[in-house]
Amino acid sequence: MIKNSFLFTVLFVFLSCNVKKKPASIISNSSIKSNVNNVIDAWHKAAANANYEDYFNLMTKDGVFIGTDATENWKNKDFKAFSKPYFDKGKAWSFTPLERNVYISNDKNIIWFDELLDTQMKICRGSGVLKKENNRWKIAHYVLSITIPNDQVKTIVAMKKHNDSLLITKKSDKWLKGD
Repeated sequence: MIKNSFLFTVLFVFLSCNVKKKPASIISNSSIKSNVNNVIDAWHKAAANANYEDYFNLMTKDGVFIGTDATENWKNKDFKAFSKPYFDKGKAWSFTPLERNVYISNDKNIIWFDELLDTQMKICRGSGVLKKENNRWKIAHYVLSITIPNDQVKTIVAMKKHNDSLLITKKSDKWLKGD
């Protein structure tokens, strides 16, 4: 009897220690989406208002911004340096969302989104990834693309053919060398 009680106690203690605690409050997807939409909207607003600090505080330290030009793949530090003169002039860029889709990973640790934007370049598409940094959602990766109507693609391709050919040669050579 004492042997069974001892085994039961050991088993009970062992199981109690290995039970994962559930979070105190389970955050709903709609709450996360609302929070994420607020972050993205504040990020766009900071750019429109040329608020450099607010804008970059909404990005992760290792964030990446990929612009519309094929050469624009900015790490956060480089993007800050590139952007600073625009913000200092009091006019950065203004992106107004027309629609946005927000997606949440099953473990609620990663967010990705796409959005259609009204910009100074007319309609653009943005897409990105947010992750938590110091318990706050921040933009870790953002891609901005100019949308091109399908019936105008041939015209646009012809316009950029020369520049693209030069860049393709440069990038191909660099890729083949392993740089």
